[in-house]
Amino acid sequence: MTFIKITEQTSFYDDLEKKPVSEILAEINREDQKVAYAVQKTIPEIERLVTGVVERMKRGGRLFYIGAGTSGRLGVLDASEIPPTYGMPDTYVIGLIAGGDSALRNPVEAAEDNYDQGWEELMEYKINQYDTLVGIAASGTTPYVIGALRKAREKGILTGSISCNPNSPVAAEAEIKIEPIVGPEYVTGSTRMKSGTAQKLVLNMITTATMIKLGRVKGNKMVNMQLTNQKLVDRGTRMIVDELGLSYLQAKNLLLLHGNVKTAIETYKNQQE
Repeated sequence: MTFIKITEQTSFYDDLEKKPVSEILAEINREDQKVAYAVQKTIPEIERLVTGVVERMKRGGRLFYIGAGTSGRLGVLDASEIPPTYGMPDTYVIGLIAGGDSALRNPVEAAEDNYDQGWEELMEYKINQYDTLVGIAASGTTPYVIGALRKAREKGILTGSISCNPNSPVAAEAEIKIEPIVGPEYVTGSTRMKSGTAQKLVLNMITTATMIKLGRVKGNKMVNMQLTNQKLVDRGTRMIVDELGLSYLQAKNLLLLHGNVKTAIETYKNQQE
Protein backbone atom coordinates (compact mmCIF):
# COMPACT_ATOMS: atom_id res chain seq x y z
CA MET A 1 0.00 0.00 0.00
CA THR A 2 1.13 3.55 -0.67
CA PHE A 3 2.09 5.51 2.43
CA ILE A 4 0.38 8.89 2.57
CA LYS A 5 1.12 11.41 5.31
CA ILE A 6 -2.38 12.60 6.11
CA THR A 7 -0.95 14.45 9.11
CA GLU A 8 0.97 16.71 6.71
CA GLN A 9 -1.87 17.42 4.32
CA THR A 10 -3.22 20.95 4.02
CA SER A 11 -5.76 22.06 6.59
CA PHE A 12 -9.44 22.20 5.64
CA TYR A 13 -9.37 25.82 6.83
CA ASP A 14 -7.49 28.83 5.47
CA ASP A 15 -6.88 32.51 6.16
CA LEU A 16 -6.79 31.66 9.85
CA GLU A 17 -5.19 34.98 10.79
CA LYS A 18 -8.20 36.83 9.38
CA LYS A 19 -10.77 35.02 11.49
CA PRO A 20 -12.22 36.26 14.80
CA VAL A 21 -11.17 34.29 17.87
CA SER A 22 -14.65 32.80 18.31
CA GLU A 23 -14.52 31.29 14.82
CA ILE A 24 -11.02 29.89 15.33
CA LEU A 25 -12.09 28.21 18.56
CA ALA A 26 -15.28 26.82 17.06
CA GLU A 27 -13.36 25.36 14.12
CA ILE A 28 -10.72 23.77 16.35
CA ASN A 29 -13.48 22.26 18.46
CA ARG A 30 -15.22 20.95 15.34
CA GLU A 31 -12.03 19.16 14.32
CA ASP A 32 -11.43 17.84 17.83
CA GLN A 33 -14.80 16.10 17.76
CA LYS A 34 -13.41 13.76 15.11
CA VAL A 35 -10.73 12.43 17.44
CA ALA A 36 -12.75 10.19 19.74
CA TYR A 37 -14.43 8.53 16.76
CA ALA A 38 -11.05 7.84 15.15
CA VAL A 39 -9.82 6.28 18.39
CA GLN A 40 -13.00 4.21 18.69
CA LYS A 41 -12.15 2.44 15.44
CA THR A 42 -8.85 1.23 16.95
CA ILE A 43 -10.32 -0.43 20.07
CA PRO A 44 -9.76 -4.01 18.80
CA GLU A 45 -6.04 -3.30 18.36
CA ILE A 46 -5.82 -1.56 21.74
CA GLU A 47 -7.50 -4.60 23.32
CA ARG A 48 -4.91 -6.92 21.80
CA LEU A 49 -2.11 -4.75 23.12
CA VAL A 50 -3.55 -4.42 26.63
CA THR A 51 -4.11 -8.17 26.84
CA GLY A 52 -0.47 -8.75 25.92
CA VAL A 53 0.79 -6.13 28.37
CA VAL A 54 -1.26 -7.56 31.25
CA GLU A 55 -0.07 -11.12 30.57
CA ARG A 56 3.55 -9.98 30.61
CA MET A 57 3.25 -7.66 33.59
CA LYS A 58 1.81 -10.50 35.67
CA ARG A 59 5.12 -12.29 35.01
CA GLY A 60 7.19 -9.27 36.00
CA GLY A 61 7.31 -7.54 32.63
CA ARG A 62 7.32 -3.81 32.00
CA LEU A 63 5.71 -1.43 29.51
CA PHE A 64 8.03 0.90 27.59
CA TYR A 65 6.93 3.90 25.55
CA ILE A 66 9.34 5.44 23.06
CA GLY A 67 8.86 8.54 20.93
CA ALA A 68 10.16 11.95 19.91
CA GLY A 69 8.78 15.47 20.27
CA THR A 70 5.12 15.67 21.25
CA SER A 71 4.76 11.89 20.92
CA GLY A 72 7.68 11.28 23.26
CA ARG A 73 6.40 13.82 25.78
CA LEU A 74 2.99 12.15 25.84
CA GLY A 75 4.58 8.77 26.52
CA VAL A 76 6.70 10.15 29.36
CA LEU A 77 3.63 11.93 30.77
CA ASP A 78 1.52 8.77 30.77
CA ALA A 79 4.31 6.75 32.39
CA SER A 80 4.93 9.40 35.06
CA GLU A 81 1.28 9.38 36.13
CA ILE A 82 1.14 5.67 36.93
CA PRO A 83 2.97 5.70 40.31
CA PRO A 84 0.87 8.44 41.94
CA THR A 85 -2.40 7.24 40.41
CA TYR A 86 -2.08 3.51 40.96
CA GLY A 87 0.74 3.14 43.48
CA MET A 88 2.92 1.19 41.07
CA PRO A 89 6.71 1.60 41.29
CA ASP A 90 8.11 3.82 38.53
CA THR A 91 9.95 0.80 37.11
CA TYR A 92 6.81 -0.75 35.58
CA VAL A 93 5.82 1.85 32.97
CA ILE A 94 8.76 3.73 31.47
CA GLY A 95 8.75 6.52 28.91
CA LEU A 96 11.74 7.33 26.72
CA ILE A 97 12.02 10.46 24.59
CA ALA A 98 14.57 11.20 21.87
CA GLY A 99 17.10 13.63 23.30
CA GLY A 100 16.51 12.63 26.92
CA ASP A 101 14.76 14.54 29.69
CA SER A 102 15.91 17.93 28.40
CA ALA A 103 13.76 17.28 25.32
CA LEU A 104 10.66 17.41 27.51
CA ARG A 105 10.95 21.21 27.55
CA ASN A 106 13.17 22.06 24.61
CA PRO A 107 13.66 20.43 21.20
CA VAL A 108 16.93 18.53 20.80
CA GLU A 109 18.21 18.95 17.26
CA ALA A 110 18.23 15.79 15.12
CA ALA A 111 17.70 13.50 18.15
CA GLU A 112 14.78 11.73 16.49
CA ASP A 113 16.83 11.00 13.36
CA ASN A 114 19.20 8.62 15.16
CA TYR A 115 18.09 5.14 14.11
CA ASP A 116 20.15 3.25 16.72
CA GLN A 117 19.75 5.49 19.76
CA GLY A 118 16.35 4.22 20.88
CA TRP A 119 17.45 0.61 21.12
CA GLU A 120 20.68 1.60 22.86
CA GLU A 121 18.65 3.41 25.52
CA LEU A 122 16.32 0.44 25.95
CA MET A 123 19.32 -1.84 26.45
CA GLU A 124 20.28 0.29 29.47
CA TYR A 125 17.06 -0.97 31.05
CA LYS A 126 17.87 -4.57 30.05
CA ILE A 127 14.63 -4.83 28.07
CA ASN A 128 13.65 -8.48 27.58
CA GLN A 129 10.95 -10.83 26.29
CA TYR A 130 8.70 -10.25 29.31
CA ASP A 131 8.44 -6.57 28.38
CA THR A 132 6.32 -4.64 25.85
CA LEU A 133 7.52 -1.77 23.69
CA VAL A 134 5.09 0.79 22.24
CA GLY A 135 6.45 3.22 19.65
CA ILE A 136 4.60 6.54 19.42
CA ALA A 137 4.97 8.64 16.27
CA ALA A 138 2.20 10.80 14.84
CA SER A 139 3.82 10.85 11.40
CA GLY A 140 4.88 7.22 11.58
CA THR A 141 8.31 7.96 10.15
CA THR A 142 10.55 8.68 13.18
CA PRO A 143 13.89 6.78 12.80
CA TYR A 144 14.48 6.77 16.59
CA VAL A 145 11.22 4.84 17.01
CA ILE A 146 11.53 2.66 13.91
CA GLY A 147 14.98 1.38 14.89
CA ALA A 148 13.90 0.53 18.43
CA LEU A 149 10.77 -1.33 17.29
CA ARG A 150 12.63 -3.32 14.65
CA LYS A 151 15.30 -4.47 17.08
CA ALA A 152 12.77 -5.27 19.80
CA ARG A 153 10.67 -7.38 17.47
CA GLU A 154 13.76 -9.27 16.32
CA LYS A 155 14.38 -10.10 19.98
CA GLY A 156 10.89 -11.51 20.47
CA ILE A 157 9.57 -8.55 22.46
CA LEU A 158 5.89 -7.64 22.04
CA THR A 159 5.70 -4.41 20.03
CA GLY A 160 2.92 -1.93 19.40
CA SER A 161 2.75 1.34 17.53
CA ILE A 162 0.58 4.44 17.71
CA SER A 163 0.54 6.53 14.55
CA CYS A 164 -1.96 8.85 12.89
CA ASN A 165 -1.09 7.89 9.31
CA PRO A 166 -2.19 4.56 7.81
CA ASN A 167 0.39 1.96 6.79
CA SER A 168 3.35 3.93 8.13
CA PRO A 169 6.98 2.74 8.41
CA VAL A 170 6.59 2.72 12.21
CA ALA A 171 3.51 0.49 11.97
CA ALA A 172 5.37 -1.88 9.65
CA GLU A 173 7.80 -2.63 12.49
CA ALA A 174 5.14 -3.33 15.12
CA GLU A 175 3.20 -6.49 15.81
CA ILE A 176 0.12 -4.52 16.90
CA LYS A 177 -0.66 -1.37 14.90
CA ILE A 178 -2.91 1.30 16.43
CA GLU A 179 -3.78 3.92 13.82
CA PRO A 180 -6.33 6.59 14.80
CA ILE A 181 -6.66 8.54 11.55
CA VAL A 182 -7.80 12.03 12.55
CA GLY A 183 -7.21 13.81 9.24
CA PRO A 184 -5.31 17.02 8.46
CA GLU A 185 -4.55 19.32 11.39
CA TYR A 186 -6.28 22.69 11.85
CA VAL A 187 -2.88 24.35 11.50
CA THR A 188 -1.26 22.34 8.72
CA GLY A 189 1.18 19.77 10.10
CA SER A 190 0.71 20.76 13.77
CA THR A 191 0.43 17.22 15.12
CA ARG A 192 0.37 18.39 18.73
CA MET A 193 -3.31 19.08 18.05
CA LYS A 194 -5.66 16.29 16.87
CA SER A 195 -2.91 13.70 16.48
CA GLY A 196 -1.54 14.43 19.95
CA THR A 197 -5.03 14.30 21.44
CA ALA A 198 -5.66 10.92 19.79
CA GLN A 199 -2.36 9.56 21.11
CA LYS A 200 -3.17 10.79 24.62
CA LEU A 201 -6.56 9.07 24.52
CA VAL A 202 -4.98 5.79 23.39
CA LEU A 203 -2.31 5.97 26.08
CA ASN A 204 -4.97 6.65 28.72
CA MET A 205 -6.85 3.57 27.55
CA ILE A 206 -3.77 1.32 27.53
CA THR A 207 -2.58 2.07 31.04
CA THR A 208 -5.99 2.50 32.65
CA ALA A 209 -7.25 -0.85 31.36
CA THR A 210 -3.95 -2.48 32.29
CA MET A 211 -4.01 -1.16 35.85
CA ILE A 212 -7.63 -2.25 36.30
CA LYS A 213 -6.81 -5.80 35.16
CA LEU A 214 -3.78 -5.86 37.47
CA GLY A 215 -6.04 -5.17 40.45
CA ARG A 216 -5.06 -1.56 41.07
CA VAL A 217 -8.70 -0.43 41.02
CA LYS A 218 -11.55 -1.62 43.26
CA GLY A 219 -15.05 -0.91 42.00
CA ASN A 220 -14.23 2.38 40.32
CA LYS A 221 -11.78 3.71 42.91
CA MET A 222 -8.00 4.28 42.75
CA VAL A 223 -7.38 2.34 45.95
CA ASN A 224 -3.59 2.27 45.51
CA MET A 225 -3.04 5.96 44.78
CA GLN A 226 -0.17 7.73 46.53
CA LEU A 227 -1.16 10.22 49.21
CA THR A 228 0.90 13.07 47.82
CA ASN A 229 -1.39 15.97 48.80
CA GLN A 230 -4.37 16.84 50.97
CA LYS A 231 -6.84 16.42 48.11
CA LEU A 232 -5.80 12.78 47.70
CA VAL A 233 -5.81 12.15 51.44
CA ASP A 234 -9.36 13.48 51.54
CA ARG A 235 -10.38 11.36 48.55
CA GLY A 236 -8.88 8.24 50.12
CA THR A 237 -10.52 8.97 53.45
CA ARG A 238 -13.94 9.23 51.82
CA MET A 239 -13.35 5.92 50.03
CA ILE A 240 -12.76 4.26 53.39
CA VAL A 241 -15.81 5.94 54.92
CA ASP A 242 -17.95 4.61 52.07
CA GLU A 243 -16.51 1.10 52.30
CA LEU A 244 -16.33 0.62 56.07
CA GLY A 245 -18.87 3.05 57.50
CA LEU A 246 -16.33 4.65 59.84
CA SER A 247 -16.30 8.28 60.88
CA TYR A 248 -14.22 10.63 58.74
CA LEU A 249 -11.56 10.99 61.46
CA GLN A 250 -11.33 7.23 62.03
CA ALA A 251 -11.01 6.63 58.31
CA LYS A 252 -8.34 9.29 57.90
CA ASN A 253 -6.26 7.92 60.75
CA LEU A 254 -6.56 4.42 59.29
CA LEU A 255 -5.50 5.66 55.87
CA LEU A 256 -2.48 7.56 57.16
CA LEU A 257 -1.44 4.55 59.24
CA HIS A 258 -1.42 2.14 56.29
CA GLY A 259 -0.49 4.50 53.45
CA ASN A 260 -3.14 3.52 50.90
CA VAL A 261 -6.84 2.76 50.72
CA LYS A 262 -6.53 -0.90 49.74
CA THR A 263 -4.24 -1.88 52.59
CA ALA A 264 -6.24 0.16 55.11
CA ILE A 265 -9.52 -1.54 54.16
CA GLU A 266 -8.08 -5.05 53.98
CA THR A 267 -6.29 -4.71 57.33
CA TYR A 268 -9.37 -3.33 59.06
CA LYS A 269 -11.60 -6.10 57.71
CA ASN A 270 -9.11 -8.79 58.74
CA GLN A 271 -8.99 -7.37 62.27
CA GLN A 272 -12.79 -7.54 62.52
CA GLU A 273 -12.93 -11.25 61.67
